[in-house]
Amino acid sequence: MAAFTKSTNPMLRDSVLEKSKNSYGTNIMTINGTTNKVFVLFLILITGAWISWFSGSSLFSSTSALIILLIAGVVLAIITSFNPKAAPVTSPIYALVEGLLLGIISKMYSSFYNGIVAQAVIISIGIFLLTLFFYKARIIKVTNKFRMGIVIATMGIALTYVADILFSFFGTHIPFITDSGFIGIAFSLFVVIIASLNFLLDFDYIERVSQHGAPKYMEWYLGFSIIVTFVWLYLEVLRLLSKISGRSR
Repeated sequence: MAAFTKSTNPMLRDSVLEKSKNSYGTNIMTINGTTNKVFVLFLILITGAWISWFSGSSLFSSTSALIILLIAGVVLAIITSFNPKAAPVTSPIYALVEGLLLGIISKMYSSFYNGIVAQAVIISIGIFLLTLFFYKARIIKVTNKFRMGIVIATMGIALTYVADILFSFFGTHIPFITDSGFIGIAFSLFVVIIASLNFLLDFDYIERVSQHGAPKYMEWYLGFSIIVTFVWLYLEVLRLLSKISGRSR
């Protein structure tokens, strides 16, 4: 459907909007409503991270907990992606699961690099607010060429990570990109930039969707998509900072 702009976020597909589009009278999504849902989901995400970070229980320090949360996050993402009507229920649960997961991962990084988590949190929130400002002020305009560039770059990153995972099964990794050398740091910096620019595409998509009478549950679905991008960005910032810290040792 040509009236809507695609986002590289897999949660924001035109097919989803096509299924959800109809007349709901006053019970339709709004930008303010979506903003409120994003705020709520961020609070839940932070709460989950706080629980697993400060918990003294071994429950949140085991490998099995990490695997279970990873699987749960993927399952919830798939359910929400294919059934947006479930978003009012699944998106808060997803935010909690991802928060618990980020708390565990952050604690792992913190055990090796002191102060890295606080830096990653500040940088990630700063990037989110900065991209929002850039979008609202129209400092960066989301054009078709811009959109296509981010789509291609995001797909390239995804394929690179998939390839690296396949290489890991054979006891190796893609050369350079996973180490703390110049190429590895440059790659992580590139990924952080692309993840950041995905916010612009998401903001643009949300604005366009709000103009076409999407149902109220799409506020939760679109808020969920922002959380997906934020989690990706935070993990990439952590990875970048760890490489920089590793190089300085």
